[in-house]
Amino acid sequence: MKVIYHLGVHCTDEQKLVTSLRANAAVLAQQGTVIPDPQVYRPILREVSTAMKGAPSSADTEETTLDAVMVEDHADRLIFSNENFLGVRTRAIFKGEFYPTAVEKIGALINLFPSCEAEIALAIRNPATFIPALLQANRKQTYDEFSVGLDPMKLDWAAFIGAIRAAYPSLPITVWCDEDTPLVWPEVLQALTGHDDMIELDSRDEILGSIMSPEGLARMSDYIASHQPLTVAQRRRVVTAFLDKYAIDDQMEVELDLPGWDEEYIDELTEQYDESVYAISRMPGVRLIAP
Repeated sequence: MKVIYHLGVHCTDEQKLVTSLRANAAVLAQQGTVIPDPQVYRPILREVSTAMKGAPSSADTEETTLDAVMVEDHADRLIFSNENFLGVRTRAIFKGEFYPTAVEKIGALINLFPSCEAEIALAIRNPATFIPALLQANRKQTYDEFSVGLDPMKLDWAAFIGAIRAAYPSLPITVWCDEDTPLVWPEVLQALTGHDDMIELDSRDEILGSIMSPEGLARMSDYIASHQPLTVAQRRRVVTAFLDKYAIDDQMEVELDLPGWDEEYIDELTEQYDESVYAISRMPGVRLIAP
């Protein structure tokens, strides 16, 4: 059995992935992909991982855990999603780096089901918007408190992914950029579930529904339905065109008013992020889903 861990990260999909997958749980189960209830599996996985202290589960513990999180008798693919798998939100950037205990956390996840084939998947986000989003979410923390020991210019997602690859060279990794999510969402769902290309999942436009007006979403859905079949590239062009016309402006904007963050600084952060994404795209064993 293959076990896929969706790691978040914080301030990216905001539970939309697990919601979308759960909405399609029945049809996915028919293809051997099981989407357990997060309210059931999250506390169980946390308790087992704590008890095992990162060590591999015994065969009995593995079987007991699977029985506890699944109602199905069999699965070819099992998907768990939790933005806290890598740590709590207040430690998303800590001691000047992204999720400093990520390697250990991932090892503990893999060891929950050592007889299974593990994969991880995650979205990454431009530090120029990730830092403000984290600050907005962590309302009790000021920027001065947050930025102790932090140089945003040294934050590097490629180094983060590279450290995971070095620790687990055979672990498949799927990555996408949060900024691209509206364009690549159907491909993200397909990459995680492995569902048949002929199946169109419900909620595949859930991300678009949060940033596009209802009128625009309805018009886009009608257009796509009347022009089937569309290739992935064609669908992305359609989505881009409708977003240009029907995007909800306040949902597309991020407040970037931080001390010392002028336009030039933000552009430099973004350029470094783009370089990091390019480096990730060239890593062996890493699949980058990009427009």
